[in-house]
Amino acid sequence: MKNLLYFAIVAATLVSCGSGSRGELVGVLGRETWYHNDPFGMLYIPAGAYEMGQSDEDVPFVHYTRTKTVSVAAFYMDQMEIDNNEYRQFVYWVRDSIARRILGAEDETIWLIPTLDDELEEKDAEDWNLNWRETLDYEKYEGNDLFPLLAEMFLPENERFYNRLEIDTRKLMFEYYWIDLQEAAVKGRPKVKKISNSEYESGDDEHRKEMNNPDQPFPYEPGVTRGQDLDLGYRNSKGQNNAIRGHEDRSKFIIHEIINVYPDTLCWVRDFTYSYNEPQTNMYFWHPAYDGYPVVGVTWQQANAFGVWRTQLMNSFRSANWESYVQDFRLPTEAEWEYASRGGLDGSPYPWGGPYIRNASGCFLGNFKPMRGRYMEDGGFHTVRTDRYHPNDYGLYCMAGNVSEWCSTAYDESVYEFSHDLNPEYKYHALDHDPPSMKRKVIRGGSWKDIGYFLQTGTRTYEYQDSAKSYVGFRNVMSYLGRGGANKEGDEG
Repeated sequence: MKNLLYFAIVAATLVSCGSGSRGELVGVLGRETWYHNDPFGMLYIPAGAYEMGQSDEDVPFVHYTRTKTVSVAAFYMDQMEIDNNEYRQFVYWVRDSIARRILGAEDETIWLIPTLDDELEEKDAEDWNLNWRETLDYEKYEGNDLFPLLAEMFLPENERFYNRLEIDTRKLMFEYYWIDLQEAAVKGRPKVKKISNSEYESGDDEHRKEMNNPDQPFPYEPGVTRGQDLDLGYRNSKGQNNAIRGHEDRSKFIIHEIINVYPDTLCWVRDFTYSYNEPQTNMYFWHPAYDGYPVVGVTWQQANAFGVWRTQLMNSFRSANWESYVQDFRLPTEAEWEYASRGGLDGSPYPWGGPYIRNASGCFLGNFKPMRGRYMEDGGFHTVRTDRYHPNDYGLYCMAGNVSEWCSTAYDESVYEFSHDLNPEYKYHALDHDPPSMKRKVIRGGSWKDIGYFLQTGTRTYEYQDSAKSYVGFRNVMSYLGRGGANKEGDEG
């Protein structure tokens, strides 16, 4: 009887899966019709090819200024650099998530508020909005249960300035994950980076040594590399193996990160010796006057963390509405950035064309260091708003000047000689013991403190991935889902 029931279930399943196909190969029915909505604040950059590298001859530096014909897939790019107010949304999200964890919030609608008697009281989010201005007013809300519970998030009394109650930005830690696909793609026995803080502090720098990890489903044996190829194939009765391979533990390639998200506001003072930039340190990131200005003082790692947060913010919303996930927000590759910067004008030295850095009226076309240091001649002293100056032919603002922008690409002088001509990219995830030369990451576009040479679309330079500068910001891209032609509407539906 059980066998009959089993075969009946299997038959019913096969019939249901094939319903409507009339025995023909028609694919899975009922799939949604995909249409790629343009992400807010982003512009579509169609796929294409161009001559990557310097557009003019630079004989003394011929090794660094070689050109290379490359092709780049379609993607979306932020129309403007990420500004202070957009990055502040990230900082506030981290701040509020820490507060919610302290207060015992279980979901978006219910807050479990611990009272001083250690009892939990449920409140709807609409009835209990965490108003930080009110929370900080201790005299007005003296006796409020929130204040003592959130006290650990504020600066201790001995560190306060004029006894101002302020968030301790050192507590704004963001926890996230990313997948090391490069390592996962390695055949054989890939080397998986694994090191604990305690081992690092003890002086043991065998960074690729396998560690015991109690969080994994099985304990690691000393000297055994988990992540090696696993034979998923089947040997038939003739002795043939279909040679399907896989990794025995994919969790080894899920990298756990924790990073402080607050920008380094002291970079304005640190970057310039014998220069008065304290006003920028005091006000640049927080004051409403600078909301539309590009965020600076952000390291390469923080820029990557922002992309992960932005991706989860988008995909969490889409998942809640039963919509398909979209590609990740990320830093552009060096090839993508230069391609977008040219705006379809292949061979032009500047985003607006060329070869001049002024328009017909004699006005400068970007925010940089003109005329031996007459910073205000171009209309900007330090940074300017991200929507200033004319956009290039793709509609992108400030692809030259204002702030230099982080790229995902690791810097190597000879990268054009070995990189592929299809979506060229060079990644290197530097370890702690690697020399500084391996921690260089490409920045592009030039900044408010750079001379005109660095504003050219083909000029390459770098900063170290753990450095935060007052002249380096970033913008995000998202790979396009589809063919990516000039008329993207023809790809969809």
